[in-house]
Amino acid sequence: MKHHQDTFAHDNLPPDELQANYILDQPEFELPEFLNCVDRLLDSHIREGRGEHIAIRTFDLTYTYNDLFEKANKIAHVLKSDLNLVSGNRVLLRSANNPMMVACWFGIIKAGGIVVATMPLLREKELSTMIECAEISHVLCDSRLSEEMSLVDSPFLKHVIHFDGSEKTDSQLETLMSQKSSAIENFKSKADSVCLIGFTSGTTGKPKMTSHFHRDVVLICEAFPKYALQPTSDDVFTGSPPLGFTFGLGGLVLFPLYYGASTFLIEKPTPELLLQAIQDYKITICFTAPTAWRVITTKVANFDISSLRKCISAGETLPAKVWQDWYDATGLRIIDGIGSTEILHIFISSNDHFMKCGSTGKPITGYQAKIIDSDGNPVPDGVAGRLAVRGITGCKYLNREDKQREYVENGWNITGDIFVRDSDGFYWFVSRADDMIISSGYNIGAIEVESVLLTHPEVAECAVVGIPDPERGMLVCAYLVLNDPTKGCEELCAQIQTWFKENAAPYKYPRVIHFVDQLPKTETGKTQRFKLKSA
Repeated sequence: MKHHQDTFAHDNLPPDELQANYILDQPEFELPEFLNCVDRLLDSHIREGRGEHIAIRTFDLTYTYNDLFEKANKIAHVLKSDLNLVSGNRVLLRSANNPMMVACWFGIIKAGGIVVATMPLLREKELSTMIECAEISHVLCDSRLSEEMSLVDSPFLKHVIHFDGSEKTDSQLETLMSQKSSAIENFKSKADSVCLIGFTSGTTGKPKMTSHFHRDVVLICEAFPKYALQPTSDDVFTGSPPLGFTFGLGGLVLFPLYYGASTFLIEKPTPELLLQAIQDYKITICFTAPTAWRVITTKVANFDISSLRKCISAGETLPAKVWQDWYDATGLRIIDGIGSTEILHIFISSNDHFMKCGSTGKPITGYQAKIIDSDGNPVPDGVAGRLAVRGITGCKYLNREDKQREYVENGWNITGDIFVRDSDGFYWFVSRADDMIISSGYNIGAIEVESVLLTHPEVAECAVVGIPDPERGMLVCAYLVLNDPTKGCEELCAQIQTWFKENAAPYKYPRVIHFVDQLPKTETGKTQRFKLKSA
């Protein structure tokens, strides 16, 4: 049943028969028909007398739960009374990891909006594509990122409001908030109403929009944290993933606040700053990518990390050497995990009781997994195959029935990963099934990089692949056929790299470029990327 006034998200959900089978048969996964996830994450702490507990810290700021609650309420008032938001409107949230971004996230959902959180590195072209696909009407943007946002021109946009994420000066949003009440009644949402849209890595062409219900947000807080972290209100979380990634949203906002703990946010989390935060603010739980764990290991001897009790890695597979080096240096065991934007967060992981160095782990509470062949039949242990998952959350692409049919087969989510399960039930990552390049924790689609390169005036054809790299896991490598082959030189290579970073998210740029006379192709004209990878 439609519940939002703006029914875009509801109207574009895949039909029930194309969604994954949900497994919600355990008591902790039983939720009421009406549920606004912010009530469980934030408001409940105020009702239960924990308002003065610290919710968010940075190197410069501290928010109590009361601070976060009141700011979120005022933002919800601004959205409804000043910006004419109606329930179901999509709101783009553009910021680095800071407390005001979190307050905006909660305020949007309190008002009945749907959050579309983005990373600060995205450029005008990518932002425009997201706004067009999700028909986004409102934008809340950190004023320090206003330049790229100002380049976006879309008929869907009605309001663009800036805030100061550093909270050193007043800006538009803060001025409007100062006139608003600190109390508001949350939008009365159904548990299966959409509250969050996450774009997959493909933000050129026609990207995929993953949608998530209010219940999904609450359910993941009952799954991975209990399985792997056993959090208490005394824990302090930190990490490096952007809140625009669902990995970062869960690990740095949803999980700590659900359990009444606190989170420490770092806008530009270098390994040194992560270690400094762990030492100075007694961090107990840290989320970051294998690339960062590798670097942190080389620097950890210079810091006191005795407060740290849980180390979580995701975003790309964790090499056994990184795990072992960290363990040798600290005595701490990194918890590896795999999740996806489609399934919202981690669904296979390890914990203190179930862990093998180099293995991703076992299906966590709330999920089931199996390895299948190309026909969907289970394969024996020890045989590589496609990873299939189902459980408390599942893929719900908006307006992409074709991609929904690809991702969900017979009620199971097909993640696109190749895994092997051993005789003890542990799952071991083999590779991605497609041409996704995972570099320093970022998922970068080869096709999206190619689509940008092909707009360069000197490029006639191109193919992009991932090549192994000991520091980043993989590098983006581009093979370019030029309109004038005589122009291929190091100077042009550098010029193309600079141009790319000006026209798309910089982390996607090709760090390696080869100029070639032609690309290897099949008789039907398809580029044979496997030949480029082997080269």
